[in-house]
Amino acid sequence: MDDLLTVSGKKSKKTAKQWIQSYDGQKAITSIVFLLIPVALLILFTFVPAANMVVYSFQKRSQLGTDIEWVGLDNYKTIFSDSSYLMTFKNSIYYLIGSFIQQALALLVASVLCSRLRCKNFFKGVLFFPYLMNGVAVSLIFLNFFKNGDGVVSPQGTLNSILSVFGVEPYTWLGAETANFCLVFVSLWRYIGFDILMYIGAIQSINTDVYEAAELDGANSWQRFRYIVFPSIKSIIALQCILAVNGAISVFETPYIITGGKNGTTTFVIKTIETAFTYDKIGLASAMAMVLLSITIVVTIIQKTVFKEET
Repeated sequence: MDDLLTVSGKKSKKTAKQWIQSYDGQKAITSIVFLLIPVALLILFTFVPAANMVVYSFQKRSQLGTDIEWVGLDNYKTIFSDSSYLMTFKNSIYYLIGSFIQQALALLVASVLCSRLRCKNFFKGVLFFPYLMNGVAVSLIFLNFFKNGDGVVSPQGTLNSILSVFGVEPYTWLGAETANFCLVFVSLWRYIGFDILMYIGAIQSINTDVYEAAELDGANSWQRFRYIVFPSIKSIIALQCILAVNGAISVFETPYIITGGKNGTTTFVIKTIETAFTYDKIGLASAMAMVLLSITIVVTIIQKTVFKEET
């Protein structure tokens, strides 16, 4: 009889050496060894800096960590009382509204491309292509598209050159009045292709039998979208909205390259980087990063609640 069996016929507990030599032990050890380095790097470069950022947000300190002074909630009070910081929240509203317009247009175009449309694969490729482009390249393209030169030393941008053919005077598109609208347009142009493909994939995953049944019942296009498509892809819409809102409050690349944050186009992220590395206020910048993280978490929770799956 196997010495591992007791009198009652049940296996006795394995020793540590026996467990290590067993299949379960070898599998556990292998998993731990492979996870050890990634987890260590995650802790070292993510969790430790995040914990330090929380501590720094209650301090007044320089980049080198000199002249540390505990200021409590003063950094957070500055963010919500100083007009220069509050303006960045106002600018985020432009991108927030633009992101919802982007989602609506993407859902509309995706619905059209999922119909019996000729050359729809060609249109999918054309619409998705801007998303594949480098963000810096896109920003430089639109910088030359919107710029207003003097017509002599500095040439007019593409848009003004086209309008001049029709006798329209050159306009400063990146001025204080229209700069944010132009930047939102650039953002929409670049990212809408990704949203369209996401919605196309979700719509195509719906069982075609449901569409056929709806057609037999006499449902029109709007009724099919309202009662079949929208409920079926509600989780994808929620995910895209979360990504859109998070993207709206963390815009950096496009306004930084095109306007440098001038003419009232400074975003929260640009202001955070400027505060940290231009004005050497690491504590205040850390507090701004904590505010951005808190907003992201709150928005995610709200949208998860709104789009909660019905049980």
